[in-house]
Amino acid sequence: MSLTYSEIKSQYKALQKTYDYMMSKRAEFTAFVQKQEIKSVTFVGSGSSYCLSESAAFSFRLRAGLPALSLAAGDLMLNTDRYRPMLTDTLVIAPSRSGSTSEVVEALRLIQSNEHIPVLAISCVEQSPLSQTADFSLELPWAFDQSVCQTRTVTNLYAVNLLLAAFLAGDEVLIADMKTAILQGESYMARVEEGIRQVTDFAWTNAVVLADGELQGLASEGAIALTEIAKTQAHAYHLLDVRHGPMVTVGPDTLVIAALSDNGTAHQRNLMRDIKERGAKVIAFADRAEVMPQDIVDLTIMTDCPLDAAVRGIPFIFIPQIAALSNAERHGINPDQPDGLMAWVKL
Repeated sequence: MSLTYSEIKSQYKALQKTYDYMMSKRAEFTAFVQKQEIKSVTFVGSGSSYCLSESAAFSFRLRAGLPALSLAAGDLMLNTDRYRPMLTDTLVIAPSRSGSTSEVVEALRLIQSNEHIPVLAISCVEQSPLSQTADFSLELPWAFDQSVCQTRTVTNLYAVNLLLAAFLAGDEVLIADMKTAILQGESYMARVEEGIRQVTDFAWTNAVVLADGELQGLASEGAIALTEIAKTQAHAYHLLDVRHGPMVTVGPDTLVIAALSDNGTAHQRNLMRDIKERGAKVIAFADRAEVMPQDIVDLTIMTDCPLDAAVRGIPFIFIPQIAALSNAERHGINPDQPDGLMAWVKL
């Protein structure tokens, strides 16, 4: 068993610890934010953390009613002075596995050089450089991935970002659905893993991950997992946007993983049909049967019960993770140590 597989399969145990920890921090976090008198939120991350930041910024805009954006840490580090006007009266939130990624640490140092900007750090290492310089720190050592490629860490950081938005919004339904998704996680993985492995057992060299809204950033992370672990070309797009150019890359060598929404069922069904007609294998994910194109796609995966649209991201990300791992195993690729990668970047 690879270390990566062990970490994928242990993500729900870590999520339960993360959920309990975040609930214990809820009052302290909301008091901290209220004290800052902020007008916006800026997420900063690199690689997987940047993808998660994209989803998190969407959640804060949609749920907490706060203007929110995401910046790639390397971009911010290189262009600090240019972007400084965007950071007025903002709270910076920096999710990170190691809390040591050079671009993140240096970008935050640079933006603090002229004035104090409050920083909330989320890391999976205790007393990391990022945590030590932050105004408020959340630490999840149980979610740290030893493998180079992030899986368990990604799911837990996504959950933290989403809970922070829910805390500010007072969104008790989302919080309850998060608990439900975690409780059902072990049975969900056991139920769907073999189906994913069977459907992805073909000669695919290209992968496309489709999702909208708060799941779009997470879909980009799914594409990163497919690229890093399986060493294959993978990209993420909004559902219907795949027709606007990227469809030309979809063919018999393509695996498509699509998170379907509750609305526009006919449009989504037509899209799945168009993709299948190009010869691709398709896995469709949703939380209710009525949106599923059962007779069109190769595999349908549903959650055990309806969930908040963003909470569905937690079971959704398992699909590209297992697809990537299965492909790596089939080609004799070591998923724990991909060529040319390191766990986090030190410049």
